[in-house]
Amino acid sequence: MIQVRGVKKSFGQKEVLRGIDLDVPTGSTTCIIGKSGCGKSVLLKHIVGLMRADHGSIEVDGKDINTIERDELFALRRRFGFVFQGAALFDSLTVSENVVIGLVENGETNDELLDSEARRVLSSVGLLPDISQNGEPDFEREYKILSNKKPSDLSGGMRKRVGVARALVGSPDYIFYDEPTTGLDPVTSQQIDDLVRDLAKKLKVTSVVITHDMFSVFNMADRVVMIDDGVVLFQGSVPELRETKEPQVTEFLERYVAEGF
Repeated sequence: MIQVRGVKKSFGQKEVLRGIDLDVPTGSTTCIIGKSGCGKSVLLKHIVGLMRADHGSIEVDGKDINTIERDELFALRRRFGFVFQGAALFDSLTVSENVVIGLVENGETNDELLDSEARRVLSSVGLLPDISQNGEPDFEREYKILSNKKPSDLSGGMRKRVGVARALVGSPDYIFYDEPTTGLDPVTSQQIDDLVRDLAKKLKVTSVVITHDMFSVFNMADRVVMIDDGVVLFQGSVPELRETKEPQVTEFLERYVAEGF
């Protein structure tokens, strides 16, 4: 479980986070929403330990990110997967090399293990055929083709899936998504939403999704947290979000009501 209490962060004279309190229950998919510049991405960087809060605490399974030692923080991060906005794949590397780069950077040299992990995670995100239904020859052929492609050979949706696959390496307990559907068409966005939801259920991971896309929120969220001007305006379930009377929240949602939500 992630518990954020009283977190504040300023950059010079600008106070970005002004006392954030929120909970991310274990096994849930929690979407964090809000206007551009409200502090969503800054909060996410604090949760994964890329930034340190000026005040407050961020506990992951009882360990405070702000106070634990460097080695302990690195050990905790091994339980995290991170999906960057735009996938952030390395153009010079193949798909399989992109997927296992974290293991390689941490000193893993066993080619058989690296290959096995690449096969596992690429299968998990639906980029390879189901070996139980299609047979090993089809699987091997498709894996060979896919694994040697470069990011420039992939569609936007496929690049996103490869980014998710990379985050799954090492079987993390937590996966953090930064705007996973940005730049995608509605059909592909729906597919990524379904992937996030299905992975959470199948792998029993805790997911935190930063998004501005309310279609995605209603498609995949168990819980929603809305931030505005560095404070939490709302946190609760999707039905509770639909029913809230909080003026700033309802104003934010109004433009989506006309589209059927």
